[in-house]
Amino acid sequence: MDVLSDVIAVMRAGRPRSARVEWRAPWGQRFPDVPGSAGFQVVLQGSGWLLPPGEEPIALSVGDVVFFPHGGSYAMADSPSTPVAEPQCDPLTEDLDLFSSASAGGGPGAVTVLLCGGYRLDPTQTHPILHDLPALIHLPARLGGNPELRAAVELLGAEIQRPRLGADTVVSSLLDMLLLFILRAWFDAEHGHCAVSGWAQALADPGISAALDAMHRDPAHPWTVAELAGRARSSRAAFARRFTALVGQPPLAYLTWWRLSSAGRLLRESDAPLSEIAVRAGYGSEFAFANAFKRQYGLAPGRYRRNPCSAPAAPTAPTRAVVKT
Repeated sequence: MDVLSDVIAVMRAGRPRSARVEWRAPWGQRFPDVPGSAGFQVVLQGSGWLLPPGEEPIALSVGDVVFFPHGGSYAMADSPSTPVAEPQCDPLTEDLDLFSSASAGGGPGAVTVLLCGGYRLDPTQTHPILHDLPALIHLPARLGGNPELRAAVELLGAEIQRPRLGADTVVSSLLDMLLLFILRAWFDAEHGHCAVSGWAQALADPGISAALDAMHRDPAHPWTVAELAGRARSSRAAFARRFTALVGQPPLAYLTWWRLSSAGRLLRESDAPLSEIAVRAGYGSEFAFANAFKRQYGLAPGRYRRNPCSAPAAPTAPTRAVVKT
């Protein structure tokens, strides 16, 4: 798979949650900090205000998308002056009962309809792309902007409002699609900024992107820096310098990390023998694979398979910023 597809495939743990919620003014709700998660809100009807901690209120209108890659706390209300209710439960562990119960009340005023949801993230599989994302991404609706994202929102909203046969599979797939389009839109917007750097620039750079794509599509291949530089149509030294500057680690270090991350997913989600996983991860022997896996995860592959939650968590990004496109 390509880089963004792989990011979504490995980072989620369990099924994503979603709900279509109606609020009647005056309304206000605080959403808790949920470490190891990512969440979103989309305005389907009406308007509202996003109240991020320590930041100015942000006006939201129909079609606006807000995404919280690191599960930080925030509040939403019909007006910045409306008192907000404190959370009574964790929406990612309580089937979004918080949203359902809150939407049953409210005042007699204007209706705001939100599409909201969240994803549990695997702390051992946090891709460095996510580290580059700010705490809050705001994608305002604009005429003709991000048509794929708007289409995914409409399909997801309709499916949640009127579920039919196969709804569980459809909703889960649409949530993955929505997340992919959110990431695409943010990276596209970042690429338009003069000071862009990091993964946004790496994915926009034709040479670095080609090398990343090659590694992700065939991680078992015995890649060399020279071969990857050929994919990037660059000299070996220039490619290695640019890759390291943008991705944050040398090409072969990233390849090793990605191979073992893919192996971790296979251990969790399949019954494939260790010898097969070793080959698929690009290792010549089960012994070499086991040693490399233990260095990255702190656990032997067999123990990780039995209890993946006992592996040390990957660090999370501390960045907190509002990004408006």
